[in-house]
Amino acid sequence: MIKSVCGYCGVGCGLEFDTSKLIGDIAYPSNEGLLCSKGVSELHTIQTTTRLLRPQLKHNEGYLNIDWDTSMKYVASHIKKSDPKKVAFYLSGQLLTEDYYIANKLAKGFIKTNNVDTNSRTCMASAVVAHKKAFGVDYVPVRMEDIKKANLLILAGSNAADSHVVFFNKIKKEQKRGLKLIVIDPRVTTTAKAADLHLRINVGSDIDLFNLVALRLIEDEKVDASYIENHTNNFSTFKSKLQREAKTKMLKRTGLSQEEFEMFMTMFYENENIISAWTMGLNQSVQGVDKNLALINLHLLTGKINKAGNGPFSLTGQPNAMGGREVGGLSTTLAVHLDFNDEDIAKVEEFWQTKGIAPKRGLTAVEIVDEALKGNIDVLIICHTDPIYHLPNRNKVEEAFKKIPFIVEINAYENSETAPFAHLRLPAAPWGEKEGTQTNMDRSITQQKKLTRTSIDCKYDWEIFKLLAHELGFQKEFSFENAQEIFDEYKEMTKLSKNGHLDIYTMKEDENFIWGKELFKNNEFLTPNKKANIHFVKNEILSEKTSKAYPFILLTGRTRDQWHTGTKTALVEKLKKHEDLEYVQINPMDAKALDIKEGDMVDIKSLRGEITLEAKISDEVKEKTIFIPVSARKMNYLTSDLIDKESFQPDYNHSAVSIKSIARIEL
Repeated sequence: MIKSVCGYCGVGCGLEFDTSKLIGDIAYPSNEGLLCSKGVSELHTIQTTTRLLRPQLKHNEGYLNIDWDTSMKYVASHIKKSDPKKVAFYLSGQLLTEDYYIANKLAKGFIKTNNVDTNSRTCMASAVVAHKKAFGVDYVPVRMEDIKKANLLILAGSNAADSHVVFFNKIKKEQKRGLKLIVIDPRVTTTAKAADLHLRINVGSDIDLFNLVALRLIEDEKVDASYIENHTNNFSTFKSKLQREAKTKMLKRTGLSQEEFEMFMTMFYENENIISAWTMGLNQSVQGVDKNLALINLHLLTGKINKAGNGPFSLTGQPNAMGGREVGGLSTTLAVHLDFNDEDIAKVEEFWQTKGIAPKRGLTAVEIVDEALKGNIDVLIICHTDPIYHLPNRNKVEEAFKKIPFIVEINAYENSETAPFAHLRLPAAPWGEKEGTQTNMDRSITQQKKLTRTSIDCKYDWEIFKLLAHELGFQKEFSFENAQEIFDEYKEMTKLSKNGHLDIYTMKEDENFIWGKELFKNNEFLTPNKKANIHFVKNEILSEKTSKAYPFILLTGRTRDQWHTGTKTALVEKLKKHEDLEYVQINPMDAKALDIKEGDMVDIKSLRGEITLEAKISDEVKEKTIFIPVSARKMNYLTSDLIDKESFQPDYNHSAVSIKSIARIEL
C-alpha cells in the first residue's frame, strides 16, 4: 500500500494506492478518508492517449521527435543569445515544491531574469497582496480543522461544493453539529443551495456589503475596542472615512433588501466563532485586493482572528499554489517570502552563491503578454499550465505568442491549447509518476509519492531545469541528484524568511508538517509595530460596464467533476456524466426576451471576441448575467484583461457581453 496525496485542488487529500485503485486515507487530517470524484479517478489520467512522451521540435507544419541533449542545447542557445529581461518563465500550481524551487533559483539567481510568474497569478495573487498589507506577510491564519469549532462560516465568492468538494463535505458534516452557513454569491450554486442564508448580491458589490457590515458593527458598538486598540493600526482613520459613505447607496448597489441585510447581521451577532472563506469570486477582480481587505477588516474589527474557529480563510484552487508562494514562484516576490529590496537580495545572493539578481520585480502574466506584443520577449518557458487557454482576452494572447521567437512547453500531455504555439515541447512526468512535496491551502506540507514507473522518455520537472542549468554552465550550483536534496536546500533557505516565520527548516523527514503554527501568537503580526493594518477601501466601480451593445455580465467558475480544460478529467468517462464541459447558462426571463430555447446554439460576443455555445436556461443566474464554466476552452476569447493595480490579477468575472440565438437543435 503506497500513501500519497491528490494532485487536484488545494485541500490536499491523502490517498492510498493498492495497485488497482485509489481510496481515501482515513488517518490523513485533510480529508479523513473522503475523496471527490476527481481524486478517485486520478489513477485513470496517468496513462492516456494524450500523453506527451518524447521531446518534440516544431518543423514546418508538424513536430519532429528529438533527444533530450539536443533539446537542452536548443533552449540554452536561445537563452544565451537573449537579454535576460526578454526571457520569461510561466509556472504552475501543478508543480511540486522542488520543481518550483529549482526553476525559481535558475531563473532569478543565474539567468538573472525576474520574469518568473505562475498561473497562481490568476487565482490568488489578490489574497497574497491583501495578506501582506493587513498582516505584514502572506499568511493564512485559519486551518480546515477550525470549522469544527466555528459557529458561523461565511463563504464569499466561493462555490466550495464544486471547487473544494471534500472540504465542503466536512462543512456539511459540521452543519449537522450546528454550524451555520452564509453564502454570498450572485449565482445559485450547489454551495448556495446548502446555505442557511444565501445573499444573492449583484456582481461587483462585495466591498459595499462588507463596508456596510463594518459600519453597522461600529454603529452598534459591536467592535472589540480592546483588540482594536492593542492589535490594529488605522482604526480612527478607517472609521472616519467609512462614516462618510452613503449606506443607502451601498445597499442599493448590492441588490439586497434591508431585510436580507438584517438577517445577515442577526446571524453575525448570534454566533461567537466566525470564519470567512473565499476564492475566485473576490480574487479575480480589478479590485481583488480591496475585496480581500474589506473582508479581513471584519475580523480585525471584532477580534475574531488568531483563535480556534475564527479568522479569514483564503482557499487556494491548485494543489501547490501555496508552495509556489513559499518558494517565490510569483514574479513579484523573490524567494521564501522575501522581496526585491537590497537587504533581501543580499541574503538570497549569499545563500545561492550568486551575484547580480535584478533589484526589481519581474513581469506578471498579463505583462508578459503585453511585452510580447511589443517584441520584448525572446524566450518563454511554460511549465504544466495552459496560458493560451486560461489568460484573458485570448485573441490578444494568441497574437502575442505568435511574436515570441522561441516558446518551450513542458507538459505531461499534448492536448493543451498552448501546444500548437510551442516551438519545443518537453515531456514531463505527471501525477503518479513523480514524487515530492506540495503545500495545501491551510499550510500543511504533504508528500506526493510515485505510484508507477516514469514513462521511458519523460523526466521530472526539476530534472528538466537541472539539465538546462548544466547546459548553461551551472553544474556546481545545480548538482541535485533527487527531490530530497532540493527540498533540503529549500528547507535551509527558509531560515532567511522574515523572523524565521516560514519555519519549514524545523521539519523532520516524512513529517506531516504545518508551517507557521506559532505565527501571530498573542496577536503579534509581522508589521513594524506588530499590529495588523485596517485598510479603508471603497467600491470604485472599475470593472467593465455593460452597454446597449453588450448588456450582459459574464460570470465564470468551475464545475464539480472537471479540472480547468479537462485535459485529464474529460478523458474519464464517468466524470463527463455529471455536467457538460461547454455551455452557457442564461436566466429564463432573458431567454424569453431573446427567444432562446433550451439547447439552442447561441453566439456570445464581447469587445474582444466571440464564441458559440449551447444554451442552458436556468434561474440559477440572475437577469442580465450569464455563466460559462471554465471547462469551456474558448471562454477567454470573451474575458477582459483589466487587472488589479496591486496584485495584477485579471478581472475574469465582470466582462460585458451580448448573446443571441443562431441555431436551434431539434430534439
